[in-house]
Amino acid sequence: MKTTILLCLVAVCLLARAAEKSFTLPPETATLKSGPGAELVTSQCLLCHSADYISTQPRLTRAAWKAEVIKMQQKYGAPIMTNNIDALTDYLARNYGRDAQTNTPKAKQDISKPLWLFR
Repeated sequence: MKTTILLCLVAVCLLARAAEKSFTLPPETATLKSGPGAELVTSQCLLCHSADYISTQPRLTRAAWKAEVIKMQQKYGAPIMTNNIDALTDYLARNYGRDAQTNTPKAKQDISKPLWLFR
């Protein structure tokens, strides 16, 4: 009996030692867009995920961004103060929302000719 316990203890120690692996994450390369509210988003949102996570989301409406912020607070336990929800939503909608302006110009389409002429 004592031998079995001793063998189990040795096995547990060996497994625990084997599980001690260290790894290094790559450095963060993405940054949030600068502007009013960026510091608040950095302090509240980047605690749990990267800036890439925000910038790669679909372009949401303001209402959808607000729902996301509330979900992060209530469902995932993000430490977001209720009085910061609107400021976070404003920043996200302004910079990553459906109506956010991008630096890429939209191509103009010539509607004076039928589309089949452009082929």
